[in-house]
Amino acid sequence: MSKKPHPVEAAGDPPSDGEEPATEQPVPDRPATYREVFSVKEYRAVFAASALSWIGDYFAKVAIAVLIFQDTQKVSLSAAGFAISYLPWILGGPVLAALAERYSYRKVMITCDVLRMCLVATLAIPGVPLPVLLGLLLLASLLAPPAQSARSALIPLILKGDRYVVGISIQATVAQAAQVAGYAAGGAFSALVTPRAALLVDALTFGLSAVLIAVGVRSRPSAMKPEHRSHLLRETGEGFRVVFGDPVMRSIAFVVFAAVAVVIVPQGLAAAWANDLGGGAWRAGLLMASISLGYLIGTVVIGRMTPPRLRLRLIRPLAVITPTVLIVAVFQPPFPVVIAICAVAGFANSVIMPLNGLFVQVLPNAYRARAFGIMQGGMQTLFAVAVLTSGVIADRVSVPVVVGAWSAAGLLLTLLAISSWPSQRVIDDEIAKVKASNAEPEDDGAPEAAQGATNAHRQSTAARSGQSSDDSAPARL
Repeated sequence: MSKKPHPVEAAGDPPSDGEEPATEQPVPDRPATYREVFSVKEYRAVFAASALSWIGDYFAKVAIAVLIFQDTQKVSLSAAGFAISYLPWILGGPVLAALAERYSYRKVMITCDVLRMCLVATLAIPGVPLPVLLGLLLLASLLAPPAQSARSALIPLILKGDRYVVGISIQATVAQAAQVAGYAAGGAFSALVTPRAALLVDALTFGLSAVLIAVGVRSRPSAMKPEHRSHLLRETGEGFRVVFGDPVMRSIAFVVFAAVAVVIVPQGLAAAWANDLGGGAWRAGLLMASISLGYLIGTVVIGRMTPPRLRLRLIRPLAVITPTVLIVAVFQPPFPVVIAICAVAGFANSVIMPLNGLFVQVLPNAYRARAFGIMQGGMQTLFAVAVLTSGVIADRVSVPVVVGAWSAAGLLLTLLAISSWPSQRVIDDEIAKVKASNAEPEDDGAPEAAQGATNAHRQSTAARSGQSSDDSAPARL
């Protein structure tokens, strides 16, 4: 089992093959640098593979929507083709993510990439009937939860200490840029060449991603030994108990869910809101882009430029800022003000960075993929529920009022979530316990030892249900 270092540790483990040895550790109050992050060979491979996959995915989303519309001339079927890729996360993302614990994360990522390469290449064959096309697309989408969960679980094993927080801020920045570039390039490529050729480009990106992971990432034991396996549903349930049975992880989950349920609504209602503000697709585009731009700035300022301890102190203020600024929408401000408040909301939503970093520090190795799958599945479900519910309400009430009222409700949920935020002592104790349970050498006996330590961690978590009021008091971060 991979050794998990202390949050401020960056150079205690031997470097991976090809990794530049770290000669000094980042001090606790200094954020890691981009150079320190990219000095890790394995991260470079994962980063490049991820960027390729993201661009290819957005290529494919545009190509599928265009291809189905060209073949059927039905907007509903074209939209179904676009939306089907989100379905697996909503219906069974945590269960599919549990598969990643049963095998080496490297093997899961490579296998999923190779299978998706074959399935997407099949989509490009002319004359594929629509039901078959949608079925193949669904099969390819079912591979996303285990692949993404394996990648999310692998990165903390590669990047130590504050390198992880800076690394995920880089990932978030590039993912946003890949979304813009992938959609634009995919649309242009589909128009200038053919949608089927765009699908072949997506298939190629999956193939290249598999090669990068195979060459650049070393093999590690699976997080779960065969003798510890049970039923997938039971294993998924264990993941839920670990996440929501732990006071720190539970608090993180509630704050994250409250944040994403609020910030997605202005984007989901952007077209209708832009119409209220004078119309024009460019207004809708700027409105959506303002949130993304604010988030991008936040990932750099919070994720890269802010000292680690200060990030923790900013969690609760940033969590409150997002819904608070969006409440202003209820007063139906002019377009420039709307852009400004959306940008501020996007910036504050970068609270996800320190929350993610803290989540990793209190997460036992044996549950990484399942925990990330649970969080991702919850966020995707909330995205869908928030947009659909607010959209139905917006058919009867003006969009600015809906956004403002929804944000007011989100503020109440956020205040409720942070009211039970654990004390710094509880957080530090939890980090120390998980560090001890994860600090096992990578040999054949490590998974069993780590599993036993993880079970002890779960028992201690359950025992804390009767902890003193001082321990459960909100931290003064």
